[in-house]
Amino acid sequence: MRRSRTTALILIVALAACSGSERTPPPDSAVGQTSGATSATVKVGETSGFDVPESVRYDEELDVYYVSNINGNPSQKDNNGYIARVRADSTSVMTRLVEGGRAGVTLHAPKGMALRGDTIFVADIDVLRMFNRRTGASLGSVDFRAQNATFLNDVAVGPDGIYVTDTGIAFDAQGAMSHPGVNRIFRVVGRRVTVMAQGDSLSNPNGIAWDAANSRFVLAPFGSQSVQAWVAGQAHPTALVSGPGGYDGVEVLANGNLLVSSWADSTVHIVHGGTHMMPMVRGVEAPADIGVDTRRNLVAVPLFNGGRVEYYRIQ
Repeated sequence: MRRSRTTALILIVALAACSGSERTPPPDSAVGQTSGATSATVKVGETSGFDVPESVRYDEELDVYYVSNINGNPSQKDNNGYIARVRADSTSVMTRLVEGGRAGVTLHAPKGMALRGDTIFVADIDVLRMFNRRTGASLGSVDFRAQNATFLNDVAVGPDGIYVTDTGIAFDAQGAMSHPGVNRIFRVVGRRVTVMAQGDSLSNPNGIAWDAANSRFVLAPFGSQSVQAWVAGQAHPTALVSGPGGYDGVEVLANGNLLVSSWADSTVHIVHGGTHMMPMVRGVEAPADIGVDTRRNLVAVPLFNGGRVEYYRIQ
């Protein structure tokens, strides 16, 4: 646990450097504010005991949260990552659904996840792994080594396949970061991998979510101040709204609003109408890939460096 937290601290510094130049936060940003939620946002609980939690996905049918845990260096193939399952109606109840190194499972540093049917898709450095959401049984994997993937980060279910971002970075055993890869978005259909977009305009792509109402993807890049929109087939994304940058998770709500987490100002922001960004949950250090509880109207915020997930009412 001590080693995991040290690695997380190194990652925060490295990713901050990766994000690029100095930023001028918007007037309504959380910089300089006291920690904790805004007066309009209510924290309803938390779950502790995680090991570098990176992503949360909510399963409405089973009423559980899945939480991916890197448990060490985000680039190290140490086979000790795991996916926890937390009861949404009693968040103190947590079990490990999938564990690297147990029951024949390989899972190194799991990050973003997506659900389709009974399958959990999870990004794991240079492999997309699949597990049964009920039993945790392995359902196989898709290998991206032929594409020289370096940091598969988030996963989204699109209308024509599974989409995966590659941030292009890597961390050595001491936690030093480099960018040996290419910023890319992949599509997976069956076991076939296709590069759908690549290049600097993706700005270290991190979070990705399908926006069905607008037939597009929404991107949360770590290296840009702009939340982006992207349509499969476009060479470059377009800017939607500008904010503090350092983005990680992004979610599209049923009413069309967006939620996006930012490491730059330790805040989960809400984007109204795709054009106006304002802080919703402040004081959440290193908020990683958020998830939305559609039954209770909550956002689940994994604190990458805090070893816990916090739950807030969406306002």
